[in-house]
Parts: sequence; C-alpha cells; structure tokens
Amino acid sequence: MKNIYLLLGGNIGDSKQYIGDAKKMIETTIGAIKEESSLYQTSSWGKTNQPDFINQVIHIETEYNPQQLLSRTIAIENALGRQRAEKWGSRTIDIDILFYDNKIINEKELIIPHPHLHERRFTLIPLLEIAPEFHHPVLNQTIINLCNNLDDKLRIKKIS
Repeated sequence: MKNIYLLLGGNIGDSKQYIGDAKKMIETTIGAIKEESSLYQTSSWGKTNQPDFINQVIHIETEYNPQQLLSRTIAIENALGRQRAEKWGSRTIDIDILFYDNKIINEKELIIPHPHLHERRFTLIPLLEIAPEFHHPVLNQTIINLCNNLDDKLRIKKIS
C-alpha cells in the first residue's frame, strides 16, 4: 500500500458536505483514510475575489498507481459537480494530490509533489497537523521547516 496525502477543498455550496461526500467516495473507490486534519476556512488564493474556501488534508493508503489515483480523484470531483471554467475559480470540490509516498513525478497531466504546496498556508497548516515530520522529496525539508519559512500571509482559521 502507498501512503498518499490529499488536499480537499471547495467554496461553492455546502463545502463541508462536499468534503464529507468526497471522503466517503475516496474510501469506497480509492482507499482507507488513515488520518485527517481539522477543517480550515481560508481566503481564496490566486484569485482573491471569490468566497472563502473550506480545506482539509487527509492521509490515505491505496494500491493504485499515481495515474489511476488521478483518474479516480477527477471522477469524484466530476461526480460532485466540479466545473473547470477558469484557473483557481470557485468550485464545489477540489482534490489535489500533495504526496504519493516519496515519489517524484513530472508529467504533463500530473506533478507530484504538488508544485505549489510549499507556497500555500491553506495546504501546509492542515498538513502540519497530521504529518509534521513528512519529508518533501524535492525540497528536502520537513513540513515543519516549510511552515517556518512560509511567506504566505493568507488568513486561515480552524473551524473544526
């Protein structure tokens, strides 16, 4: 089994419900959830004139390879009404693959580790909660170190 960290988030409709539905679908179609962070409310990143997001990081185990994992996460997003109208736009649910064990993948449709995770408070703070010592295989730093060197000042608030 492979250890995977996923970021779940959304800002359209009942984001908590969409995240809950996504987690149920992940458990039935991808693998067991081993740990999950608290839920966090955050300002939008990249495109700031939209509603706040609710985000959560989960740790799962799966037998699927990275491409199969991507395909299954996209299927879950689509089943939950995800529309890809604009980059960084509002969405019902977004599922980002942050880490796939310690693999480094750089393909047209799939980059792991997620290329922006070290720049984003809304990703690192929930990840810090469940995997502080996880070692970023490209940057050669722990999540704690990445958080300590983070420039992002985005507002983030734990909500549960």
